[in-house]
Amino acid sequence: MNPALDVQHISKAYGKKQAVNDVSFQIQEGEIYGLMGMNGAGKTTILRMLATLLKPDSGDALIVGHSIKTQPDLVRASICYLPDEASAYRSMTGRKYLAFIAGLYFDEEKEQKTCVELGEQICGLGDALDRKINTYSRGMIRKLVLARTVMPKPRLAILDEPTSGLDVLNSLDIRKTIRRCAKEYGTAFLLSSHHMQELATTADRCAIMKDGVFLAEGTPQELLERYNAQTLEEVFERAVNGV
Repeated sequence: MNPALDVQHISKAYGKKQAVNDVSFQIQEGEIYGLMGMNGAGKTTILRMLATLLKPDSGDALIVGHSIKTQPDLVRASICYLPDEASAYRSMTGRKYLAFIAGLYFDEEKEQKTCVELGEQICGLGDALDRKINTYSRGMIRKLVLARTVMPKPRLAILDEPTSGLDVLNSLDIRKTIRRCAKEYGTAFLLSSHHMQELATTADRCAIMKDGVFLAEGTPQELLERYNAQTLEEVFERAVNGV
């Protein structure tokens, strides 16, 4: 069986700045993989290349066997991408927004209905779905856009800072949703985060990035043991400082 994602020596530069340099990794079906790194480490560039928004300068990545370079249409049919600042059409109600998104993925009315029902379940907004999105809090909008990302049951969901700017309770809800969707639907997740505790409690495996390269990779427990650390924050500090 092919992995959900097989990244093969991808690199990307912006002028003289090497944003990503010869990065390789794999994600299996139903696995949650986290990228840790400071601003400018290359995390978002990797996500955008895998979402076919940027072309790698060299290397390739296969998403369920399809090349991001030569088969971008097939890749897009297998993924969903949630950018850091993703929002929704604020003049719509939450329910109509989910129905609109479902119509982009499915032609049959029955499939659209099933997709919307799943989105309603994932976001957990209840009766608030009948309100216009311009009345929603940031946390509610983030839950809604996460639901629209996952409800088509993509083979790979790419999430850039999925809990950015959220309070503790909303962040916990998002993490639980990601874990549940990975387990129940077999969706593979690739997510970036500045929050080490988020990855410690959510990701099956993590990679630490600096200056476009991977410094370390493994399960949270493996990283803690490798760096003789108590927290992923300590792991990150020791990895980026070469301790």
